[in-house]
Formats: sequence, C-alpha cells, structure tokens
Amino acid sequence: MSSVIPRLAVVAAGAMGAAVAKRLTSFGCTVYTNLNGRSEATRKRAQDAGMIDLSVDELVLKSDWILSILPPRDAMSFAEKIQEVAAKHGSALLSPPTFVDCNAVNPETVKRIAALFAGTSIGFIDAGIIGGPPKGDQNPTFYASAEDVKILDEFTALSKYGLKVSPLKGEGVGVGDASALKMSYAGITKGTTGLYTTMVLAAHASSPATADALMRELQMSQPILLDRLVKTVPPMLPKAYRWIGEMEEIADFVGGSEGDVYRGVAKVYERIEKSIAGDQEDIATLKNFVEKAKESR
Repeated sequence: MSSVIPRLAVVAAGAMGAAVAKRLTSFGCTVYTNLNGRSEATRKRAQDAGMIDLSVDELVLKSDWILSILPPRDAMSFAEKIQEVAAKHGSALLSPPTFVDCNAVNPETVKRIAALFAGTSIGFIDAGIIGGPPKGDQNPTFYASAEDVKILDEFTALSKYGLKVSPLKGEGVGVGDASALKMSYAGITKGTTGLYTTMVLAAHASSPATADALMRELQMSQPILLDRLVKTVPPMLPKAYRWIGEMEEIADFVGGSEGDVYRGVAKVYERIEKSIAGDQEDIATLKNFVEKAKESR
C-alpha cells in the first residue's frame, strides 16, 4: 500500500461499521465513508467515529482498503458500484484499493462479488466478521481468505491498527472459505436464537400457561439453554430485520431441503420485524417470557 498509515473506506456507518471505523481512527488511521441518503442517526455515528464523508468516486481514488459492511442484500450492488467507478477512473488509480467484502453472504455470492474485480487492478479479500461491534476490550474477529496470499498478509497486518484479523490458510483455501465459516457460525448462533423465539411464541399461542410451564421446565431440566435464551433473544429484537437476509444466505449455503430450515428461521425474523413495526404483541410475549425466566432464578 502506498501510505504508511492506511487509509480505509468503511461502508456503511451502521452499528458495526461505525464501531470498526472508531477503532481504526483511534489507532491513527484515516477512515472514509459515504453518507448519501443516510439517516441523521447514521451521520451522527459516523461523526462520533471520526469518519470523513466522501463521494464514492473519492473513496475509490483515496482509499487503500474498502471494507464493505452492509446488510447482505446490499453487498452485490455496492461492489458493482465500486467496480464501475474504478473502471471509469482507470489509469487515475495510481494505487488501486483492495476491496474487502465483510458481509454475511454465502460462498457462492462472495465468489460472484470477487468475479467483478477479476482482471482488474483491485485486489479482493473475502472476510467474515464474528463477534459484536468493537467496544472497550471487545473486538470481533475478521476471518479472511483470498486467492492472493500477499494481499491476505497485508490485510492481516491491519491488526496493528486495532483490527483482529485471523487469516485462513492451507491447501485449497481461497475466496469463499471465510464466508463459509461465517455462515456456519451464524447458522448455529443466530439459528438457535431463532429456534428459541419460534418455540416461545408457539407455546404462548397455545396458551400463556403453556409458555409459563415451558419456562419452568427449562429452568429445571435445561438451565443452560434457558440462560442462553435469556441472553440472546432480547438483543436480537432490534436486529431481526438484518438477520432475515443472513438466514436466506445460510439457507443457500446449506442447500437442498436441509436449507429450508433456515428459510423458516428467516420467516421468524421477518415476523419479529413486522411485530416491531406493528402491534408488538410478539415482542411483548418474548420480553415477558424473558422477564419471568429472570425472576425464577
């Protein structure tokens, strides 16, 4: 990379993106973003993180790294935009950036994204973020894989600027493997949260007494599961809208009829999203279950 201190673009300035940017700026990095059409809340997050608002053209021309941290449905369109801008500027890209797809997409999706940059001067990294947004001593892990080992090593070197990067290396490893790891991990963690949500709502639909009995039985025979439910369901609620696309990506990753399990979980998260925007009855049911579980300890 051309600059001693890396210049990075992080798009978008959501909860994860802004927190990653704040970690990078705290280590002296310059971090750009694009705030076109973004909400006031997003603009405030970007400002607090020390991010600099630029046009997409300027992002491509000035950045050493472009980190795409978006809802899965936006991953391809953003990569296409970057590729189009890079092609437009051509020889003006004296130090072409490396595009890092950090989104919760399945391996086939990320391979299609990587193909956009094949034969161009822009490098490509497949990255999967596991863990919550950086805060204090908490740091998520950027699992990364690539076809070009040199670029992978350069991305790993960003660890000195506050990122926790874990490269995947070994026979046959390349683009798609970091995303496969992310899909597998999220399928277990977010998948089980979806199962907890499904069964609490189903029990309550039978009768509130059924839900209460379920809670008591879990407390007696499966306290570890109940503790996990109490810890994971409440923070899921405001994120459910983002997890719909992620579950659909996991369904495609699993494939076949087995993948239908995750299409079902996507429907559960869609139901939660609609409840938040609507009557909030499901939200109240879940919160009430969790509160009763806490009181029973």
